[in-house]
Amino acid sequence: MRVIEVEHFEAWRAAARELLRDGVPAGDVDFCSPSTQKSLFGDESDDGGRALAAREAAARQRRGGVTVPPDFLKRARMVACHRDEHRWNLLYRVLWRLTTAEPNLLHVAFDDDVRRFDLMAKSVGRDAHKAQAFVRFRRIETEDGEQFVAWHRPDHRILRLVGPFFSRRFKSMRWTILTPDESASWDGAALTYGPGAPASAAPSADDLDEMWRSYYRSIFNPARIKLAMMRREMPVRYWAALPETQIIPEILAEAPARVAAMLKYGASGTRAVSAAEFLPEARDLESLARAAAGCRGCELCERATQTVFGRGPSTARLVLVGEQPGDQEDRHGEPFIGPAGEVLNHALVTAGLARDEVYLTNAVKHFHWEPRGKQRLHKKPPSRAISACRPWLEAEMTAVAPRVLVCLGVTAAQAVLGRDTRALKTRGVPFASEWCERTIITWHPAASLRARTDEERRRIARELAEHLRVAACA
Repeated sequence: MRVIEVEHFEAWRAAARELLRDGVPAGDVDFCSPSTQKSLFGDESDDGGRALAAREAAARQRRGGVTVPPDFLKRARMVACHRDEHRWNLLYRVLWRLTTAEPNLLHVAFDDDVRRFDLMAKSVGRDAHKAQAFVRFRRIETEDGEQFVAWHRPDHRILRLVGPFFSRRFKSMRWTILTPDESASWDGAALTYGPGAPASAAPSADDLDEMWRSYYRSIFNPARIKLAMMRREMPVRYWAALPETQIIPEILAEAPARVAAMLKYGASGTRAVSAAEFLPEARDLESLARAAAGCRGCELCERATQTVFGRGPSTARLVLVGEQPGDQEDRHGEPFIGPAGEVLNHALVTAGLARDEVYLTNAVKHFHWEPRGKQRLHKKPPSRAISACRPWLEAEMTAVAPRVLVCLGVTAAQAVLGRDTRALKTRGVPFASEWCERTIITWHPAASLRARTDEERRRIARELAEHLRVAACA
């Protein structure tokens, strides 16, 4: 029986490659985590670091012909973050079966290994989403200037999984996220990892706390109080690190009066019929986003979780406009992060475009949906909502002043360019519009998800990438 110590996914992957090359069955190897706690960096000059690098280099030279489904690698990275001490053995057992006699193993949902593999991946995925939603940075002043520090207690060791997300989202900040197991730091150029720390190592409060409380108050809908759902989406164990939770008792107590005021406001016939009434005096993107959080320009705000405003730099030369946020976007407050967002990300990469260099938004800022069991299914926004939301889009276009505008789908094209726009005839062909000299209509990424055949799906994805490539060169 071979006993192999591994601490993270890449170390396991390197060892697994060599074991496969040597034909070692899953039953003949026992993976375990190191018995002593080490720095997550490790000492790059020590013998262990050199040995691991040498083994990987040798394995790259010797291996050949062994392939696994991309979905396995994606989910295996997540399983590697699980706290289950037997996760490494499970990963190798699934890998061994995939690469020997069961290439379709991942499709056998009732298999014990596959079921456990899927459950662990989903558990880590949920934990990673919670980290993305509930990490709250606090500002401190150091000798080197402004620094942001957050403390979070995840269920699993997910910091390496979510670290790249925060480095993209807060690219211009210098920040550190502390957890009991490990820490991650971003200096504006590189993401590094270090040992864990207790909650006392992070600042307890700062002036950003009031901003979070104001934001939470603005998006809280007193007519849709569901405490069970609130506790499920925002578990109590995270509350100590969330400044906005301090006002939950207060806003719950105010809810009946606020609902009465909302009913009176709607019955008086003075309800706002356009977002124009909510536009701030300052029209920069940051001011617009803050003001949009409280928009009640149409009825969609009543059922949506929050306003999903555009994201991207004000200096972006390229603006992409979609139809409306989806379920994941509504929950997390960021455009194009759900399944359609994954399609768009792939198309952007294929077109040679970086997501953080373009401005992404939607014609409608609230999620319009209909219930289907426990699911919330996308429903095309009504024309009155598109019209009511247009002032936000116009303000965004003015603030960014793009050189190229891309309309993703027919609804977006008609919302931006007018109802008589013929998207099917002009798709992929640049033309001049009132917003800029180069305007392009293309597929909405969700169209490929709704395709009836694989051939149609591939064609839509290919054309979307081609049209984005035209936009990149325009």
